[in-house]
Amino acid sequence: MDAYDEGSDPRQGPARPPAEPTGPEPTGSPQAGPPQAGPDPRPAPTDPAAPAAPDAVTGPPAPGPPAEPRTGVAALSLRYQIGAAVALAVVAAGVCVHLGMTFLHVAPANTVSKKHSERIEDWIYPEFEQNWKLFAPNPLQQNIAVQVRAEILTADGRTRTTGWYDLSAEDGRAIDGNLLPSHTQQNELRRAWDFFVATHDNDNRPVGLRGALSETYLRRITALRLDRADAAGPDGTVARVQVRSRTANVPPPEWSTEEVSTTPVYRTLPWWSLPGDEGRGGVG
Repeated sequence: MDAYDEGSDPRQGPARPPAEPTGPEPTGSPQAGPPQAGPDPRPAPTDPAAPAAPDAVTGPPAPGPPAEPRTGVAALSLRYQIGAAVALAVVAAGVCVHLGMTFLHVAPANTVSKKHSERIEDWIYPEFEQNWKLFAPNPLQQNIAVQVRAEILTADGRTRTTGWYDLSAEDGRAIDGNLLPSHTQQNELRRAWDFFVATHDNDNRPVGLRGALSETYLRRITALRLDRADAAGPDGTVARVQVRSRTANVPPPEWSTEEVSTTPVYRTLPWWSLPGDEGRGGVG
């Protein structure tokens, strides 16, 4: 038997596998095995819940835009925020109280204003006085000037009388052109005269319990004004003062046919003696 004869010889080694075909195997051939699995060019799906790994090339992700800085009260610390809130509450309460007091002062008399009239007047006068005569049905149509003259006692015992000092005109000159005039220049003399007229009759006699107080108030104002004007001179003393008012109607405009007398009317008060301190410019 030929040594190369492929028989059933038990001594013969295992048979060699058949040679693999060199050409492409036809598609759909039953002898074709499963296709070999190669690397998938598509990226593997990622788990959205898994943390993103930093890029080995570009490093960690770039930070986002910086937060806008806090402004106003929010920029303050907690302690200063509390202080600002307390200050704001105090200011708001003060504004509410002032508006309420002003309303009760200018409103018609009612139960609340009558019960708390003293507190309301203490709050309003003198800085927050409200004068609504300009908006009244019959607004003031007169110019009222308060004037005073003095009787001077000289060092040699003689007396002399000064001319009339127009105190209202002096206040007017001080206010004219002044952006921030004094409350005293605007209202002190005017209110003192209104107080006197309201507590006296046409014969200059006191009416009620406040008549003497209004006389004292007006007298002290005139004594201080005369001392500022040095009416007594270097060696004199103001012994008495006399006050009068000069009232003149406001002339109508040129286009009006209304006829109004512009002749002034005077109201002259009696002489008032001054205590020693008031005569030297002080307060008795």
